[in-house]
Amino acid sequence: MRHARRIAIVPAEAVSPKGRGTTWALEHRFSAQHSEPWDDGWGTLDQQAGEEVLAPQTQIIEERARSILTGNDSPDIGFDLSINPYRGCEHGCIYCFARPTHSYLNLSPGLDFETRIVAKVNAAQRLREALAQRAYQPLMLNLGSATDAYQPVERKLRITRAVVELLAECRHAFSLVTKSAGVERDLDLIAPMAAQKLVAVYVSITTLDAALARILEPRAASPQRRLRTIRTLAEAGVPVGVSVSPVIPFVNEPELERVLEAAAEAGAKSAFSIVLRLPWEVNPIFQDWLARHYPLRAERVMARLREMRGGRDNDANFGTRMTGEGVWARLLRQRFHKACARLGLNRERHELDLTLFRRPGAAGQAELF
Repeated sequence: MRHARRIAIVPAEAVSPKGRGTTWALEHRFSAQHSEPWDDGWGTLDQQAGEEVLAPQTQIIEERARSILTGNDSPDIGFDLSINPYRGCEHGCIYCFARPTHSYLNLSPGLDFETRIVAKVNAAQRLREALAQRAYQPLMLNLGSATDAYQPVERKLRITRAVVELLAECRHAFSLVTKSAGVERDLDLIAPMAAQKLVAVYVSITTLDAALARILEPRAASPQRRLRTIRTLAEAGVPVGVSVSPVIPFVNEPELERVLEAAAEAGAKSAFSIVLRLPWEVNPIFQDWLARHYPLRAERVMARLREMRGGRDNDANFGTRMTGEGVWARLLRQRFHKACARLGLNRERHELDLTLFRRPGAAGQAELF
């Protein structure tokens, strides 16, 4: 049974986040207690509503993971296994579908997700153990499928770097999705792997509007910096694509073609796009953000999303959860495919080579068979 505590708090819509996607410490779906705003008689809510809210400091929680490879059972995703060196993401993207995973840690999918980052410090060790198993057969592997493997803390902890070093040592193919320029640091490993058809990188660009990016993805690289990353990767011989995701009706949706054009001009050769998803706690977090930043457009945005989600705020069904359904979803797909055809995106399929894998032995060594 859920018990309500009446405590003096500031409702999320009353504050202006500084450097964070949200300052709302939204209670998660497993919470035993529920809080609601309450005026304590001293005018607390009125006084605090106009105060500037400073960005909370990031906390790193070190975790020694028991396993690092996660299997995928979704037919909507083109890989079999994933590695996520971190839980939570300091980029603070308001729409991140991974926010609800913090609920399993008894942390808020809101503020905690972007300020309390769990770092799997033994990720490379666990990966070596998994790949060394005689029963292991190389499968399509993705790095950073849930939270960005190159988020700011990676500059210091270098967990992703250690994972990529091991994948290079074992010649294990992998794909990578990021919205960080930090991937350029590992070009000394990625470029030689690309020459062997062992890696493909996708850079996520949601908008070309820097002002929108600052409130939508506050601690991610700027759109222009991400375009420069695409160019740098392409010039190094790395197959690079662009993810124009998520598409949010009437927010970044009008930019779909322009983002694809800019990415193609920078050197991207492939592209994919996903319609906004609002699973679990992402729904109230996103709608709060929408009401604060686009109050005159909020109802229209949600109405269009529901049209593409069978009348619901979210659709979790395989086959439609990534694309949506109905007239507007079909129009979006047509726009995407026509733009890709015009720009030469997705013209050639880049197949990664799983046949070069060699099982790791002791640290720094790899078996030939």
